[in-house]
Amino acid sequence: MPQNTVTNWFGNIISHPAVIVDANSVDDIVRILKNPAQYPSPVRAVGSNHSTAPCGVAERGTLLRMKMNRTLNLTADSLTVEAGALHLDLAKALEAKNLQFYINTEIGSLSAGSAACAGTKDASMPGEYGQVGSYITGVKMVLPNGELLEVTEAQQPDLMKQIRCSYGTFGVIYEVTYKIRPLLPMHVHHETFTLEEFVAQLPALRARNNSMFFYIFPFDDKITIEFRRYNPAATGFPDHVAWGLRNFFWGSAGPKFGHDVTAQVENLAIRYGILDAFNAGWRFKLETLVQGDYTIPGDQIIHYPAQSDDSRYTFSLFAFPEDTYAVAITDFFHFVRDYYAHTGYRSNLLYVGYWILKDQQALLSYSYDGNVMTIDPVSTANPGWEEFLTAYNQFCSDRNGVPLLNQTFGLTPAIVQKAYGDRLTTMQTARRKYDPTNRLLNDYFRILMG
Repeated sequence: MPQNTVTNWFGNIISHPAVIVDANSVDDIVRILKNPAQYPSPVRAVGSNHSTAPCGVAERGTLLRMKMNRTLNLTADSLTVEAGALHLDLAKALEAKNLQFYINTEIGSLSAGSAACAGTKDASMPGEYGQVGSYITGVKMVLPNGELLEVTEAQQPDLMKQIRCSYGTFGVIYEVTYKIRPLLPMHVHHETFTLEEFVAQLPALRARNNSMFFYIFPFDDKITIEFRRYNPAATGFPDHVAWGLRNFFWGSAGPKFGHDVTAQVENLAIRYGILDAFNAGWRFKLETLVQGDYTIPGDQIIHYPAQSDDSRYTFSLFAFPEDTYAVAITDFFHFVRDYYAHTGYRSNLLYVGYWILKDQQALLSYSYDGNVMTIDPVSTANPGWEEFLTAYNQFCSDRNGVPLLNQTFGLTPAIVQKAYGDRLTTMQTARRKYDPTNRLLNDYFRILMG
């Protein structure tokens, strides 16, 4: 049987599907799933294949690339699209109609199908969820036996909560309906704190009732917070420059600089001195340039090229209960410094974090039990990255951190079971009901979900 070589968007997760096929219609998906002789298992459907975990791996199986991307229906409060439609394209189309998503998450190449059944992360706006899927109200999918199934939040709320975290193991989603809202002006600004200041002021910071996204600099003992809130009273013209600057440095120039300095400067003290100076300049730009009372929410979304280049970066994630975050982040500052002292490894970019409100819209939500705050290493995968993540995973699990199955690299069954407990068992049982022959189950999910 012929094999192909496929990587995720970043390029570090490699698989060899026997068959690669494009899905341009529902009939294509039905034909593929009903013909295991020609299209062997596992069948995995992908959009941009941006996951940092092996979700889209179809080793010796069938990789289904979703090409269906039409907008099917748009009203004042809902948007229905095909599963291959991309988040950035949809956000721009909504903006033209004075509409917006509830969650304008950073990765613009997020496909609707992935958003409907996989975890995402974004700092919660006041009183709102932080995951794109929590505002998806319905899906249509092809089951592993080729039958069609429609599920809506109104008619099957419990099943919808399972599908939002099924990672394509129940069926192949081909149509998605979002809950949307009128376009609102948004305020943004940044402030920097030392770790001691951050810990001391954390209750007061939460009480501001702003969205909070953290830029974390353990080797400088600083945390810069991006504060966002809707500002319907804003007047004048929207500022499109602030987010453009942020996206340029965060999504392109910063990773490119980290990659090049790592490749060209061998001496660690000099290398990280240069990178720390760059990060100091980055903090200054955030505080002075990335601010405004009237910005557009969709401008936060970053356009990533279809094929990654030297400006690419990767990341991982664990979420911690907000009440224990002060201890977790303090321990983390000590952990990365000690790890660097003993191994010579540290990330060549920075670390980030999100404040995310309690969310039970997905059964495997990482904020299911309450508000959480995350610690997310970011890197160009400089040598030693994967070994660092092994230690990071254990550090986080020891402090009751909760990972994301599609955005946390190097997970083990023990870590996942500890994090999700009985909810994972419920998902295992539900998955078997829809896919008793494991048509859609790759080795990654077989090991982690059973």
